[in-house]
Amino acid sequence: MALPVGLALICAVFGLIYALVKYNYRYWTNRNVPTLEPSFPFGNFGDLRHKSPAEVSSELYHRMDPRNRFYGLFVTLQPALMLTDPELIKTILIRDFATFPDHGIYLNERVDPLSAHLFAMEGARWKATRSKLSPTFTAGRMRAIFPILQQVAQNFKQFLRSQVGEQGAELDVKDYSARMMIDNIGSCAFGIECNSFRDPDSAFRRTGQLAFEKPRHSQLVSMVLRLYPAVGHALGMKANRDEVIDFFSRLVEETVAFRERSNGTKRNDFMDLLMELRAREGDTDGLSMDDLKAQTFGFFVAGYDTSSSNVTFCLYELALNEECQERARTCVLEALQKHGGMTYEAIADMDYLDRCINETLRKYPPLAMLQRTSCKPYRIPDSDVVLPAKMKILIPIYAIQRDARYYPDPDRFEADRFTPEAVAERPLCTFLSFGEGPRVCIGQRLGMMQARVGLATVLANFRIRPGPNTPIPLVYAKDSVTFQNRGPVMLQFEPLDTMVDD
Repeated sequence: MALPVGLALICAVFGLIYALVKYNYRYWTNRNVPTLEPSFPFGNFGDLRHKSPAEVSSELYHRMDPRNRFYGLFVTLQPALMLTDPELIKTILIRDFATFPDHGIYLNERVDPLSAHLFAMEGARWKATRSKLSPTFTAGRMRAIFPILQQVAQNFKQFLRSQVGEQGAELDVKDYSARMMIDNIGSCAFGIECNSFRDPDSAFRRTGQLAFEKPRHSQLVSMVLRLYPAVGHALGMKANRDEVIDFFSRLVEETVAFRERSNGTKRNDFMDLLMELRAREGDTDGLSMDDLKAQTFGFFVAGYDTSSSNVTFCLYELALNEECQERARTCVLEALQKHGGMTYEAIADMDYLDRCINETLRKYPPLAMLQRTSCKPYRIPDSDVVLPAKMKILIPIYAIQRDARYYPDPDRFEADRFTPEAVAERPLCTFLSFGEGPRVCIGQRLGMMQARVGLATVLANFRIRPGPNTPIPLVYAKDSVTFQNRGPVMLQFEPLDTMVDD
């Protein structure tokens, strides 16, 4: 019996779609590029529905022949190229940066002004804004804002002492590190005393948690928006939650208005520099109010969650590795004694602590994958493969930094991987926690300084150990914007016999 016309038409349509999908998924095979079999409709990234980006990218990385320098993947129906060779990564990020200048992050400043921050900006606009903001993160500017971090560290130490007492206590270092960084950023960027140690449920803190731990979109949706930004713009999709947009927009407007009424009182903080740039709004160097909102939010994004996570993971590793902890404590105490307390000079003179921070960033990079987008056709060196414009390039930071070829026994915490001699022996682009090339993290100095201050404060006053509720192993959050543990990170704190008063 013949099929009804309507049913036959539906079957024909679905058959055509199936044929087109199968044809599309042969994109890399047709170009003789090694690839993994994709699945409709999510391509090679369907596991993002259940796993973290670190786990998904690492599984893909280890399924490929390590002799390949790159291989083709699919994000939904779109082809993307994942790079696995450090030399090729160096070429893309540094030598041929002009062909791969953009991150390809979704932004829609028409409905979400916060989305147009430096990390998401592209092309000439990114370059111009980066040059304007660079003076904010010089060594001189870091020295100027250090007293702010110093005061927050004092509050942090007093708070920890009140919580630990004389007998010790098990504390959530993820929560406490976040409170410290909220206070740092609130004061450095907005001149606000957040008092997160006394008020852990402050509006600033709650909004930060919304921005990072409960983002508007899942990892999979965010990745799709990067591939199809026109769809997001047509639908008026925002990058951030409404509460986050409203809070930071109002905060910036009120802060600017207050400072303008105060007849130019200077705090030497991030907001001061942005207001100076805004004063030149009529010039090509000026910033609009929306620009100011976006870049202030970008400062918050770069300085809060990444530093908080780094301190959390570093304390976790030091608690599990007592010998490393004692070496780090000795390094801190010697620097504090040499320089007369928690000074800018002391923080800059903690070499072994820096190695611990870098080893933590190796194991737990802020982003599991780095993305670039080609702006014109590009032939991959020493190959016949030509990438078209708008091709997405994926660099699996987490997987590379846990590759035994570069870091033997990669799951072991070993800070001496970051002695100058050890670093010199490895290929350049096997450590990418801050990125590399012209788009290297602009806030790297601030991030390192915040981490040093937080870790030094804890190590100088407390011994930390695993407690009965310490998560071993860690479980990674699936939809967090940055690399995080899912749930609290509990550690046992014990007061040292001689605490440091500075």
